[in-house]
Amino acid sequence: MEKTFVSAREDRPGEDWLSRFMAGRAGAESWYFGKAVTSRPIAPTATECRAALAQHMPELIPHYEHVCALVGDDELAHRVLSHYRPAPEGYGCSQAIWLGDEGPALVRNFDYPPDIVSDRFELTAWSGLKVIAKAQRPWGGCVDGMNEEGLVASVTLGGGRVQGRGFSIILMIRYVLETCHRVSQAVDALCRIPVALAQNVTLLDRSGTYATLLLGPGQRPVITRLKACANHQRSERATPNSLARQQALLQALADPSMSLEGLTDRFLQPPVHARNPRFPTLYTAVYRPEEGRVDYVWPGKRWSQGFMDFQPGEYTHHYGC
Repeated sequence: MEKTFVSAREDRPGEDWLSRFMAGRAGAESWYFGKAVTSRPIAPTATECRAALAQHMPELIPHYEHVCALVGDDELAHRVLSHYRPAPEGYGCSQAIWLGDEGPALVRNFDYPPDIVSDRFELTAWSGLKVIAKAQRPWGGCVDGMNEEGLVASVTLGGGRVQGRGFSIILMIRYVLETCHRVSQAVDALCRIPVALAQNVTLLDRSGTYATLLLGPGQRPVITRLKACANHQRSERATPNSLARQQALLQALADPSMSLEGLTDRFLQPPVHARNPRFPTLYTAVYRPEEGRVDYVWPGKRWSQGFMDFQPGEYTHHYGC
């Protein structure tokens, strides 16, 4: 099993984006509507989707209308592109904050089915603010990223599958990277925007300020000082694998001899590193906001990108699952 990743600069979505969207449209619709459509609440109309976006993330409306204009008069596509009330899903991920030498840094593993994850690491500048992020379809979504002001954000699923009247977390991550410069601003934004599914978001800025938020539909956001999290919000409801990953990272962070390189190595080892053929660890990311740099890491490969020297390219990784 292998996956080819690409790095590309695309200041704003254009014809190249439209070609990618149309080619992957079936996958985008499957993500948004899910498989068990009849078990979900009635999906919102395109008008309702736009109204929700305008209410909660108005700064994204010009960008949303731009991509809607690219796809044309297509209500179904406009609903999908809104990210409003997507279907439940459930995969792994782990992330941790490092504040020692060479920090601050945020390290994360992204675990997901290779065939449905986007292949793109992107540098964008929608509103003039540069953002480097792991893009995820259908439009605008980011599973982790950093802006040139030094704000880093990364998400793991929170473990629940209850769907609420909110947005996909990947668009919310995009929103904070486009509009916020500090952790405090991002916390305020994430606490006021309704989220569709249980999610954990870790934030870091170049000052070393950090927070991990436990979010979910119909629940009050919990702001924590957790330096490591996986895919649960309450220990008694956690899967053994999620608990094991979090504990392994917390133990690594508590080791007085630990270094950033040593912590990164832990992310490449079990139980944190997943070798499940259905949803393996696709990459490890090491964000260093003070330097404006991120390293994408695989066993035997490190791909470094920065705001000052972002390089287009591609890399194919063979997963030995």
